[in-house]
Amino acid sequence: MASEDVKSGETAVSRIVNLAEEAKIASEGVKAPTEIAWLSIAKSLLAGGIAGGVSRTAVAPLERLKILLQVQNPHSIKYNGTVQGLKYIWRTEGLRGLFKGNGTNCARIVPNSAVKFYSYEEASKGILWLYRRQTGNEDAELTPLLRLGAGACAGIIAMSATYPMDLVRGRLTVQSGSSPSQYRGIAHALATVLREEGPRALYKGWLPSVIGVVPYVGLNFAVYESLKDWLVKSRPFGLVEDTELGVTTKLACGAAAGTVGQTVAYPLDVIRRRMQMVGWKDASAVVTGDGKSQARLEYTGMVDAFRKTVRYEGFGALYKGLVPNSVKVVPSIAIAFVTYEVVKDVLKVEMRISD
Repeated sequence: MASEDVKSGETAVSRIVNLAEEAKIASEGVKAPTEIAWLSIAKSLLAGGIAGGVSRTAVAPLERLKILLQVQNPHSIKYNGTVQGLKYIWRTEGLRGLFKGNGTNCARIVPNSAVKFYSYEEASKGILWLYRRQTGNEDAELTPLLRLGAGACAGIIAMSATYPMDLVRGRLTVQSGSSPSQYRGIAHALATVLREEGPRALYKGWLPSVIGVVPYVGLNFAVYESLKDWLVKSRPFGLVEDTELGVTTKLACGAAAGTVGQTVAYPLDVIRRRMQMVGWKDASAVVTGDGKSQARLEYTGMVDAFRKTVRYEGFGALYKGLVPNSVKVVPSIAIAFVTYEVVKDVLKVEMRISD
């Protein structure tokens, strides 16, 4: 009996302690670390995925025109500029032609953006932790250079994880109704590339992509975050209220970040697209237009692609499609950043309500 009384007393005490701990956690609005971690991961992935899908769909016609300008043969020109190119696509392929490849792009960009934004947040935390340990200053903040490193890490991880989808998207985007053969969709394109060119073909152009990710994604995040911090601290022109930036100001920060990143990295994007066409048996007909040339496209590597492009088409060829890309990249990245933060804020509110 005594032992039973002791056991019951210990049980009652443990229950009281547990209830007290639960009350404390509830009053502070704190959840178990594991639950917090999983909710944070899910929130970042969902917000990043939605941001990527919305932004890319909004500028899909300009994205397709950019790729067509990057790879078309200079001796068989069908696209002479942004306005003419969009009109030509509309006239020859209709509304669906303007959005050709967008389904594949969204299927790629949603996981790409989700992984990229999540990787950036985690890389930023890790780099900041190391930086604070190294400097001994627990209040230290990320410098623009450290943000550049975090952004570059995020971009490389996300790009590498989804690169086969990018290669397939490029080929689906380039083919038109007059192409001698057609990829019927993502699965068919992946299967065809594997069967005819082998697994390594899925990563053609990967090296210039990795090199381009450092200035492109890295500068995007670094410029965006640094601009936000500067605006919050200096409060110029009354743009900041209560340490929060308005949607218009965030759009401007995203636009500036996108302009800097895409200008620096653009030649590498052109080379990547051209390397992705190598080995595709119908690429010559697709790229030159109407199947007039049957010469196979050949580059032995990134340096060879640079050399041949400049030798035969001039230095300006490295910036083919820059105008439509500039027009689309500013709203695209701006919309992506704002959508990401808005979705995260919405998820925060919903989580608080559910709690």
